[in-house]
Amino acid sequence: MKTVVWLILICSLVLADNSNSVTTIREHGTKFMISNALLKKHALLVKMILATESMDDDERQYWFDILPSMTDRQTERLYNILETERRKLQELEKKYAKEIRILNEKHLIEYQKLQYEEKIKFLNSLHSKEEKSTLEEAEELLQSI
Repeated sequence: MKTVVWLILICSLVLADNSNSVTTIREHGTKFMISNALLKKHALLVKMILATESMDDDERQYWFDILPSMTDRQTERLYNILETERRKLQELEKKYAKEIRILNEKHLIEYQKLQYEEKIKFLNSLHSKEEKSTLEEAEELLQSI
């Protein structure tokens, strides 16, 4: 969904070609002021800055403010840093996804075992009450004879 919104936003900026105007983007509960020229030239980098977990909102706005004055080499370096961070986080998620799944399955089995034991206890208590009731009825019947 966000990708579609980004594509629509970027396409509308390209069509408008109003390089001096500023667009307000709301992300993470914060409004970011980003020039249309910056959005046109570095749309992917803007998206990456908004998506990164290693920056707070003030840092994001700082990068949006200085990005137009950065050299191509500096811009490429920032892109590479953010891309490396994104890729490493994905690798970690994949690595631990299997372990998390195994732990979840283990806990599910333990939980199901506990539920089973509780049902057995409950059924045994019902059976015990039933036996007791049957014995009491038998005693009453014997006494009445």
